[in-house]
Amino acid sequence: MAAFRQPSGQLVASTRLSAQSGDSWQEPARTDVYGCVMSIRAAYDMWAQYNRRLRDVIAAMTDEQLAIRPSPDGMPIWATVGHTAGARAYWLCEIAGEPGAETTPFAVPITEGWEDDLDHPRGADELVRALDSTFAVVDSCLDRWTLDMLGEEIRRDYAGTSRVHTRASILQRLFSHDAYHCGELSQTLGIHGLPQIDLWAAD
Repeated sequence: MAAFRQPSGQLVASTRLSAQSGDSWQEPARTDVYGCVMSIRAAYDMWAQYNRRLRDVIAAMTDEQLAIRPSPDGMPIWATVGHTAGARAYWLCEIAGEPGAETTPFAVPITEGWEDDLDHPRGADELVRALDSTFAVVDSCLDRWTLDMLGEEIRRDYAGTSRVHTRASILQRLFSHDAYHCGELSQTLGIHGLPQIDLWAAD
């Protein structure tokens, strides 16, 4: 099975080998009771809400509030949010080769994140656009990626080494990355008496 080149990542052929004959075979795609190929959306059905909770808190913040740091050497809130959004574009568009980078503020190849230029603070409008546009890429993957695609391996050349990631590991990394930084931001917001990011509150 021929692998295909991604902008920065390379999909490693994932055809399995038959233990009996040594011949390659392709495992049939898993389907629901109606014969439709199953997407992975059900496994990540709360992710859209988590993104919404984050963007709603950020949308209401002033430039002065977004400049708050958790410590003197920590990143300001705006930079952490920009980093969170940029990671989605990096892993899904640059590494996994998903379309949609052109609809976000992050051009591929991504050489620097917003957090790398602290002299250029970002306002709430920019941050909300970054969160919404990069989550649209996530959302598209949740619709199109199937259970059978999650084991596919993508090779990434980074810092002089070649590393292999599965589609599943990339999604798990991004889902936990979003949650990690929401917790970090909530702690900073709470210390300063600002509304925190309640990921689980009902709509």
